[in-house]
Amino acid sequence: MKPFLPWLRTGLALALLAWGTCQAQILIGQTVGVTGSAAATVQEASQGASLYLDHVNARGGVGGQKIELLTLDDKFDTKLTLDNTRVLIEQKGVLGLFMTRGTPHTQGILPLLEQHGVPLVGPSTGAIALHKPVHKYVFNVRAPYQHEVEKAISHLNTLGIKRIGVVHVDDTFGSDALAGAMSGFKANQLEALFVEKFDRTKPDFTALAPRVAQKQPQAVVFVGTGAAVVDGIKALRGAGVTGQIVTLSNNASGGFIKALGDSARGVVVTQVLPSERSLNYPLVKEAMDLAKAKNIADLTPAMLEGFVSAKVLVEGIKRAGPKPDRAKLQAGLESIKKLDLGGLELSYSATDHSGLDFADLAIIGADGKFKR
Repeated sequence: MKPFLPWLRTGLALALLAWGTCQAQILIGQTVGVTGSAAATVQEASQGASLYLDHVNARGGVGGQKIELLTLDDKFDTKLTLDNTRVLIEQKGVLGLFMTRGTPHTQGILPLLEQHGVPLVGPSTGAIALHKPVHKYVFNVRAPYQHEVEKAISHLNTLGIKRIGVVHVDDTFGSDALAGAMSGFKANQLEALFVEKFDRTKPDFTALAPRVAQKQPQAVVFVGTGAAVVDGIKALRGAGVTGQIVTLSNNASGGFIKALGDSARGVVVTQVLPSERSLNYPLVKEAMDLAKAKNIADLTPAMLEGFVSAKVLVEGIKRAGPKPDRAKLQAGLESIKKLDLGGLELSYSATDHSGLDFADLAIIGADGKFKR
């Protein structure tokens, strides 16, 4: 019998694969940094999305078809994002894409979306370039980064904080957020105290932190992702910077707070959804109830973003009809008008794929949680 075992194992594997494909009749693709500098926030956003997708599948899916999210790890590397997207679209035949992460990463796959007519729902980036001009196949859920930065600078100004500098990653994300900062300065009749940038692939704050400290800023807007921002904030504090530090919603995760350790307290993080503890919003209560059912003690902003994005994805699939294809999903998403997500309303059209426009601020408290 031994000579037949390899064939048997192969045949069994193929049978199991075929069975799995039949069960997951709606295949959605995702390329995201499961590992790499954005991993902590990615994990929480994916967990939030799974809360809702698992809930829908437990009730029979959409039209009797269960949704499978096929996630490939791009390690937050733009080249891997492009390669993974090609695999998901051309080899796996996904119906649509979901919650890519990173501004240059998402911008890099736009030609593939156009070529194959594949909708992307809820990219986890607030790049204004994904809102204006409208990209036919990109359906944003969260507000643009520029709105977040403008709100942060206006808030600092109302507190009498005028000496504000900007540190940003040297890529399209950083440039986009910097444009928002400059708009915020202008609106508040202020000028940037300084603008510093750092390399995305090899961030080094050895020289940058002392330069910032010499300027004695009252506040620093720090634009970057995950581990780089953690290292940068620690470097600034180590160099003697005592002013308020503000970073953006892409770092709104429990993992980010944990990584900051003793440097976390007092850091302001902009938000694109209501407080994850605000039961005044039905969507928060819904997410909280599903989390508790899975023994997840606390929601985080990143989890809530994943949850809300999954709700939008499922609504689009429902509207695509009993035999969804890419074109039907596209049309289904564009047909969404005044969708109540649970206290927040979202609409799309052929000329508007911006989604929500909610922006707020939170500060990390002594207990290691975000406070509004």
